[in-house]
Amino acid sequence: MKRTIPIARPFMGKEECAAASRAILSGWATQGPMVRRFEEMFASYVGSTYACAVSSCTAALHVALMSVGVRAGNVVLTVSHSFIATANAVRHCMAEPVFIDIEPETYNMSPDRLEELLIDKCDKRAGKIYYKNAGWIAAGESPLAVVDRRGKYFGRVGAILVVHQLGMPCDLGRILPIARKFDIPVVEDAACAIGSEISMTAGRSWEKIGKPHGDIACFSFHPRKVITTGDGGMLTTNDPRHDRNFRLLRQHGMSVSDRARHLSRNIAAEEYLTTGYNYRMTDIQAAVGIEQLNRLKGMIAKRRCIALRYKEKLSGIPWLGLPVEPDYARTNWQSYPVRILKGSPCGRNRLMQYLLDNGISTRMGVMNAHRQPPYSKHREALRHSEAARGSVLLLPIYNGLKDAEIKTIARIIKDA
Repeated sequence: MKRTIPIARPFMGKEECAAASRAILSGWATQGPMVRRFEEMFASYVGSTYACAVSSCTAALHVALMSVGVRAGNVVLTVSHSFIATANAVRHCMAEPVFIDIEPETYNMSPDRLEELLIDKCDKRAGKIYYKNAGWIAAGESPLAVVDRRGKYFGRVGAILVVHQLGMPCDLGRILPIARKFDIPVVEDAACAIGSEISMTAGRSWEKIGKPHGDIACFSFHPRKVITTGDGGMLTTNDPRHDRNFRLLRQHGMSVSDRARHLSRNIAAEEYLTTGYNYRMTDIQAAVGIEQLNRLKGMIAKRRCIALRYKEKLSGIPWLGLPVEPDYARTNWQSYPVRILKGSPCGRNRLMQYLLDNGISTRMGVMNAHRQPPYSKHREALRHSEAARGSVLLLPIYNGLKDAEIKTIARIIKDA
């Protein structure tokens, strides 16, 4: 049967087409005035002092980790239960991830498991925290296998990299005090979380993810995200030192941007101050991003309506676990994950195939990096991460999903 309901669909129209056309005709094809405007609008929206656009969220994570001081030989505490880009960004810094298990309700890093690891498996040397088992993971493709094990950076905990998985904010209210206690910087992988909100005051006030609450937050504009620029990423921070680092690293370490050189009334000769990367966003992408950001409030309101309708239609199925928002979080519903519980008439994969046979696309729940070949040497016990990978599927959710389609999806699930 022909697929009629996709898992996701970008929400774009004539406004984005016109904006891209204006950017193309302006003569600014690469990073220029539209990128700057997009950055300013994004910072205003999330409530950060600075925002810096880059070519992808992976690029954003890479330069964020570099900026907070992650060095060759370090480890970064993060989750395996995430798209593999989270772990890969750590290796781009010649460091290695150490995986923390998740909370089964939110699919985000468990603050309890984080604190346990820091207490039980780390020690303090010369004011820094070191992972005692770094030698165990210095194997295979790990950069730790080729760095000096006697060096002062080997095994040092360079950062905590949290993920707001599927748009659901992680428990920063508990994680940040742990990070401060051990003096470790926090980078937020907010790839899916544009428009999500968190309360650090038990529901008395709400703030956007990306303010940021840690040191740096990183976003994605891939087509599966709530807003898209085709691809692209954004970093937000309140620290001017980080913002300067981002802007150097995204453009080959160049001291003068193309835009500044173009606008200068005098000859501007750039220098290359550090080894950088080509992580620039184009003005064409940024022009589309501006229009997407203008739509965002309405897009999230619609997604919240869809999530509510799913809850109404699916809540009577005893073997289906529906997503929940903890008191401190308001998700943007970037995805709609459901869990197959005991007593189900069929397994997760069989249900996915049944839905596909009836014209409905789904996806397996979030991958586990430690189950992929590059990270298979890791030995951490990740019971909840593995259970979620084996039992969760993502239902279609996107702006434009019709109520009749939600009813159809619910009916077919009930008939499985």
